[in-house]
Amino acid sequence: MIRDITLGQYYGSPSPVHRLDPRLKIIGTLLFIAALFVADDFIGMAVCAVFLAVIVKASRVPLSFILRGLKPIFILLIFTFCLNIFMMDGHVLWQWKFLKVTEEGVYRAVFMAVRLVLLIIGSSLLTLTTKPISLTDGIERLLRPLTRIGVPAHEIAMMMSIALRFIPTLLEETDKIMKAQQARGADFESGNLIARAKSLVPILVPLFVSAFRIAQDLAMAMEARCYRGGKGRTRMHQMKFTGNDLIAAVILAGLLGVVICERIVL
Repeated sequence: MIRDITLGQYYGSPSPVHRLDPRLKIIGTLLFIAALFVADDFIGMAVCAVFLAVIVKASRVPLSFILRGLKPIFILLIFTFCLNIFMMDGHVLWQWKFLKVTEEGVYRAVFMAVRLVLLIIGSSLLTLTTKPISLTDGIERLLRPLTRIGVPAHEIAMMMSIALRFIPTLLEETDKIMKAQQARGADFESGNLIARAKSLVPILVPLFVSAFRIAQDLAMAMEARCYRGGKGRTRMHQMKFTGNDLIAAVILAGLLGVVICERIVL
């Protein structure tokens, strides 16, 4: 399960999506999320799904690798599905004591599950197709206008980038600790859900120690390279919009426009 988490990982590939400006990909991800929440029926959701399928195909990231990231949120999907299917009033299809399944509940449960799946896949594509340093630069450039009112854009971008970058590192460290404890007789698989949760408590102490050690090593490495914040820093590669970025921006705006129009008309 630990190895199935793909959030924060970068999948290198010579695809047109990888070559897009990181600022556009960040804005595009936000627009896609907005389109998902604007859509209120399966027609609008189908438009978003088709758009996402085209992006996944263009990114050349294996679909199996992307879908693998859905395994850790399977429990959340089940919880969301059950919460919607049993809590909606309407035409009753099945009832047992206080539990009842309605036609409206089934519709809403499936709809919310599809929305959540598309949301996770669309968000993960941002980190899968963007290098951490490019993501940092993109966030900083987007937040740069806020520096006029005292917002530390570079520091915020750096913290977000480091957090995303070290998610895979901490997951790998957790996997190593679990394997080491399993070799010493620890059991993380048997028992009910509560017993499994209790068995994970001994992992927290060595994981925190490892996290602090990684943070200290990172701080020493940044100091050794004379890092003193964003003031006065220059970049080897300057970001600039190209023709492909403009085409992608028009397509993204078109997606949001189609979803909005579909909701208004239907």
